Amino acid sequence: MTPPRLAVVGSTASGKSAVALAFAVERGDTDIVSVDSMQVYRGMDIGTATPSADEQACVPHHLINLVDVDVEFTVALFQDALVTALDGIEVAGRRALLVGGTGLYHRAAVDGLELAGVWPDIRARLVDELAAEGSEVLYERLARIDPEAAARIDASNGRRLVRALEVWEGSGRLFSSFGPGLDRYPATDVVQVGLRWDRAVLAKRIERRVHAMVASGLVAEAERVLAMSPSRTARAALGYAEMFAHLEGEYSLDETVAAIVANTRRFAVRQDRWFRRDPRIRWVDVHDDPVAEVLPVLRGVWG
Repeated sequence: MTPPRLAVVGSTASGKSAVALAFAVERGDTDIVSVDSMQVYRGMDIGTATPSADEQACVPHHLINLVDVDVEFTVALFQDALVTALDGIEVAGRRALLVGGTGLYHRAAVDGLELAGVWPDIRARLVDELAAEGSEVLYERLARIDPEAAARIDASNGRRLVRALEVWEGSGRLFSSFGPGLDRYPATDVVQVGLRWDRAVLAKRIERRVHAMVASGLVAEAERVLAMSPSRTARAALGYAEMFAHLEGEYSLDETVAAIVANTRRFAVRQDRWFRRDPRIRWVDVHDDPVAEVLPVLRGVWG
């Protein structure tokens, strides 16, 4: 049977969106589902490389431009929107092509992660305890309460320890009961194809892309977003966070562009490490033209 879903992953500037669009246009029965934590925001098009109006006219796109920039968007909200989108695609008799580089969102889409809630007051208290007592004390507490979760968490990882204890106190459920964790890769019916570049070549592609975004009006777009009181998550968007600092007088434009390039390169390395840990992804080494080099692979795995 033909797999119901296909996912194209890779670092920023790897060309995955161009590959997905070309494949969806060629097939004619496929919708593109964005798996990007920042393309959900309206008005943040240039810096997030949101598909253009012409591209959206060629192929139906989902999970882009969902909310205003003042909304605190979460992976739980993404999952809700994803279920609605996938149901609609299935009812229409079409297939879903997942495309994006947000690692946690991708795992939520592929593996249907069961997510615990958040309890800010409990977290704040635990963070204070971490600062006062150290991670070893929190680790010993977690080991008594939830040995399975403690076995998965490094005793020095204060952030993860706080999260595990927050979930236990807030929900009354063990942190380990919410699933095997991100370090496990269960069987999935989603076929996953990854684009992989030589790191030095990708770095040059990132630099060209950032300069193209600035030339296309990123400064003015960031100014409009800043005037709309962006949420914490929107403010953290790569490219915008640096531009906001520039607009607030902290850095010159040249310094800002250089920072965006450097931060994007570091982000691409983190993306690459995240996806490479997943043994279920079929990797394609791209040398020059991602569409020409990856499209035959997608045809082969998806029929």
